[in-house]
Amino acid sequence: MANINKRPIVSQDLITHATNISLENLDASDRFLYSAEATFNVIAQFPAIGRLSNFSHPQLTQIRQYQIKGFTKYIIFYQIQSPETIEIMRILHGAQDLEFILTSEE
Repeated sequence: MANINKRPIVSQDLITHATNISLENLDASDRFLYSAEATFNVIAQFPAIGRLSNFSHPQLTQIRQYQIKGFTKYIIFYQIQSPETIEIMRILHGAQDLEFILTSEE
């Protein structure tokens, strides 16, 4: 199983999304956080499970994406840095301008 490294902004992404979900359903917010962690574990076990994102920006060609189980509008963006290391870059809602957000950080 690969090691998962999360960028610091990933915690902020999780808190923001969980807070927004909690406005509608507090229990769903807890399930979201649990599902995100469970999905990180799936990615650690099967790093190639996410599809390549096919962004046009050259710095994003190796970015993979995988939906959070049970919360398919929320997407984990990550890179396989080595066979032993996965970097979780962001967790974004699918309605956001994904490529713009990811390129503005590179």
